[in-house]
Amino acid sequence: MSAGWINKLNESDSRLHKEDVVKQALEASILGSTNSQIFLGLAKACYNPYVTFGVKQIPDTVGIIDTENPWEDFNELLVQLSQRRLTGHAARDAIADMSVRFDSNEWNTFCAAVLRRDLRAGISSTTINKICKKTDYEIPVFGCQLATNSEGRPEMKGIKRLEPKLDGVRALFTVIPSDGELTVICFSRNGKVFENFGHIEDQIRDNWVKLSRKCTVMGHSLYNGFVLDGEVIGNTFQELMRQARRKTDVQATDSVLNVFDVIPLSDFRAGHWNAQLSKRVATLEEMRSVIDTMPNVELLPHIMVDLDTAAGKDQLERYAKDNVNAGFEGIMIKEMNAPYICKRSTDWMKWKPTITVDLEVVGVEEGTGRNEGRLGALVCSGVDDGKEITVNVGSGFSDGDRDSYWTDSALIIGRTAEVMCDVITQNQDGTYSLRFPRFVRFRDDK
Repeated sequence: MSAGWINKLNESDSRLHKEDVVKQALEASILGSTNSQIFLGLAKACYNPYVTFGVKQIPDTVGIIDTENPWEDFNELLVQLSQRRLTGHAARDAIADMSVRFDSNEWNTFCAAVLRRDLRAGISSTTINKICKKTDYEIPVFGCQLATNSEGRPEMKGIKRLEPKLDGVRALFTVIPSDGELTVICFSRNGKVFENFGHIEDQIRDNWVKLSRKCTVMGHSLYNGFVLDGEVIGNTFQELMRQARRKTDVQATDSVLNVFDVIPLSDFRAGHWNAQLSKRVATLEEMRSVIDTMPNVELLPHIMVDLDTAAGKDQLERYAKDNVNAGFEGIMIKEMNAPYICKRSTDWMKWKPTITVDLEVVGVEEGTGRNEGRLGALVCSGVDDGKEITVNVGSGFSDGDRDSYWTDSALIIGRTAEVMCDVITQNQDGTYSLRFPRFVRFRDDK
């Protein structure tokens, strides 16, 4: 029984124990154990970030024994779900029919857990990959290009592409053709599925053939799948994040995808595409005529500057200031000759302004976890630029600060704290808060 491996994993919470169980399963699979091959293969399907099943409610069964346990049929069901050949009521009914063909222990412990994409055995893709690296059971790792802070970087030179840094959520719309079917899935930068931007997925799905025709870079055709990398923005950042995570009563149809990169799916999954940014954005420009017909998809504007010249540096400063005044977070600074790599690097850099405000400490909150029994956050309040601000400031403290400020909290109340943040934000009730507040120091001179 493949569920036996789950039970074995749950015999101990020890990391070494769990790694040893996975190692035993791998060794058994090499020796031809069908049972362990099923376990590892379905564990890979469960934690593969590029495979989603589009279902939420999975039924449990009671008292079913001595059934056929049809693993090949279950695998085929997973394929149909992942490719969205089964959706809605048809998917629900197919899952229900499959559930009664398995022993209840096997279905509840293993099959249902795979469909939920959580084996509930205290393991993750990291655990499996540590043991199964360079085998058929190694799980792809989700990643995307990330930016480094530009301050003090020697790479701030030469020809750069400047873009607005949008106040939204990073989104990677993945186009996956398979057996005549097409799946479009929106992932976060961490590989989590955003399910509430279906209107954008639909527009990409309706136009994917036209988009694919526009791209053959370095011999790569997008007919085999591609990723549009960009930022989804809404009316406000706070409302956008609420809608992105909401399970019911979703109201995100006004959100817009601003595309700034395109990568073939196979290269994205490999974590690297050697095509220079100049060639990738040229491909996006070729797609512009198609994208302009899509109501909720746009190409991100940009300018080019030469940071080896005084004029280029002045241009960057003006561009950064203009974008902040226009309500953007800052700017992105990109190297045109760089490939796309799924990790943080100085090929992409970001510049964001920071502001400081002086607020009165009106309360303290105890921390949780490792900060239990000491300061978690200062509750600060005050007026800055005519805006009434209340915010909990939970970062910027050393362990010693957290101990002493909690012990002497009576002496903290009423003091003025200098708080650094990215921007002052407005709440739905008209009050104001701070984005990413960090404690700097007490200003007893104020």
